[in-house]
Amino acid sequence: MAPYRHLSEEHEVTVFWYNPNIQPYREYLRRLKSLREYTKNMGIPVIEDLSYPAEDWLMKAAMLSKKSNVLRCRFCYGDRLYRTARVAKINGFDAFSTTLLLAPYQKHEMVREIGEKIGRRVGVPFYYEDMRKWFEESEEMARKAGVYRQGYCGCIFSEIDRYWRDNP
Repeated sequence: MAPYRHLSEEHEVTVFWYNPNIQPYREYLRRLKSLREYTKNMGIPVIEDLSYPAEDWLMKAAMLSKKSNVLRCRFCYGDRLYRTARVAKINGFDAFSTTLLLAPYQKHEMVREIGEKIGRRVGVPFYYEDMRKWFEESEEMARKAGVYRQGYCGCIFSEIDRYWRDNP
């Protein structure tokens, strides 16, 4: 919310939805519904990729998660950023970015590194800005607007880390 508000002051911003990492599917639908309602009410342009290759995504993430959470996150960031960069290229956008840069819980430098690498490969620059400075503002905006806020990153493994491993 806050990233869109701030970035749209200087840039033409289109929101892109692609999140095969979000499980369970009901959570995916809840987040998608929330995005749709908010962007419609605010008149924000959105491109949706509703592909949901859950089995493939989960198998890759599980294999990597056995080795390390860092590898799992690297795969997830890369998958989503690559898809975003391709959509930016196809639509003739000047750059692409991600709201992953808003969350203080994400591996921020890894997101930046992967985004820049993918940007070079695809031919669309990765727009980097440390959006964590807007995190509290974004949370407050969501509360005031009654927008659903999730309690974990999205994948079942992050949900386990958040709710089970710390509280068995």
